[in-house]
Amino acid sequence: MKTIEYETLPTKEECAGSLKNILDALYVLNGKWKIPLILTLIQSPKRFNEIQKEISGISPKVLANELKDLELNDFIKRNVYPTTPVSIIYEATDYSRTLKSVMRELSVWGEQHREKIKESMRK
Repeated sequence: MKTIEYETLPTKEECAGSLKNILDALYVLNGKWKIPLILTLIQSPKRFNEIQKEISGISPKVLANELKDLELNDFIKRNVYPTTPVSIIYEATDYSRTLKSVMRELSVWGEQHREKIKESMRK
């Protein structure tokens, strides 16, 4: 992992503002399902059952609640089509795509962390 040497420390106000921003982000993206759901729907729009098949381990009740939360926060859009029976398709919004760099960094960090843990287990 990289460390930055000789960087000036942030002020107390900068730390407080940064902490507030991080807490806001974590509040919206909390839990283990929201980011995987966003990633799944960024790939392509899907029906409820397609999402459930793609994300193993999520119960229908939890999936329904997570989709409602994501829709409320404008990460996904729920499209209802007047077919028989009614078709409901969930899709990622442009706003959800603003998380692309965040998800990339989480992926890189997750891989580094996994390797770190593997190395420590070998010792």
